[in-house]
Amino acid sequence: METLTLRNLSIKELGAFITDLGESKFRIKQVSEWLWKKGVHEFSEMRNLPKSLIKKLEERSFIDKAIVTEELISKDGSRKYAFTSMDGKLVEGVLIPSRKRVTACISVQAGCNVKCKFCATGQLGLQRNLSKGEIFDQIYQLNQKSQDIFGSKLSNIVVMGMGEPFLNYSNVINALDMVSCDEGLGFSPQRITISTVGIIEGIDLLANHPRKYNLAISLHTAVESIRKQLIPIAVKNDLADLRKSLENYHEKTGSRITLEYILFDKLNDDEKHMKALAQFCKAFPSKINLIEYNSVPELPFVASSEDDTSKFQKFLEDKNMLVYLRKSKGSDIFAACGQLANKKM
Repeated sequence: METLTLRNLSIKELGAFITDLGESKFRIKQVSEWLWKKGVHEFSEMRNLPKSLIKKLEERSFIDKAIVTEELISKDGSRKYAFTSMDGKLVEGVLIPSRKRVTACISVQAGCNVKCKFCATGQLGLQRNLSKGEIFDQIYQLNQKSQDIFGSKLSNIVVMGMGEPFLNYSNVINALDMVSCDEGLGFSPQRITISTVGIIEGIDLLANHPRKYNLAISLHTAVESIRKQLIPIAVKNDLADLRKSLENYHEKTGSRITLEYILFDKLNDDEKHMKALAQFCKAFPSKINLIEYNSVPELPFVASSEDDTSKFQKFLEDKNMLVYLRKSKGSDIFAACGQLANKKM
């Protein structure tokens, strides 16, 4: 008899499963609420179900989950959590508080096979994709942590942790759909951002998805030769094709696209790169996040100087472009952008 991963089922599939167990239809809503609204990990926690149904559920299915096994607290207030899966895989999620909001950064793969040269996660290689339930569970638990610690629910979710979301597209989107639907957490899609290195197939799928999540591109340079050095997968997703895909995305969604740009000293921070970025952005409305590089001990990259960073920002602003300089948080606990690699100080 097949054992089902219960959180991998859609609401409709869950209904068919409960009915197949010989249960009344009202049990479908009860089980669904325990899974998606109350985030339980064990069937025994479903307190309004009869023991006979709990026994059937335990015999025929299980709940996949990601258990918090460690917490690290940064001097800036950020908190990094280690989540351990049922098969022992370890991923990390981060809570990032600011004056008016709390953002959760979540992971979608154990490790990553994109292998960006500047990213600690990329050095791990890929162990496996996370399931829909494991991705959802991270968000559910970080939302609970936010309420317990900061006194408010999550205001934003960024899919910018370990892994490439569009190489695990189905599980990521299905998890986010449960986070944002009425049967789940009811979280606004406009407060959820998915970040990709530029997997064109995934961008095109997202453009046609009924829920309009925000899209961010880890660009880091608009000079083709340098980008292929930094992001090896860019060989299959060149800038010309990426630009066309982003134009199409904007036409279908009407959304402004965020471009993430880590500034590296003497690598992508000179006038040549400024002009290339400005030219790339002419095709669609964008917002540019200039990101301070967070050093990784084993890697040779160095952050741009304050002076070069200011020049880069001013050049873009003089072109009437929307630019923000993002100061990293959590670097002292290896929780900042590009540092997630299951390490601690």
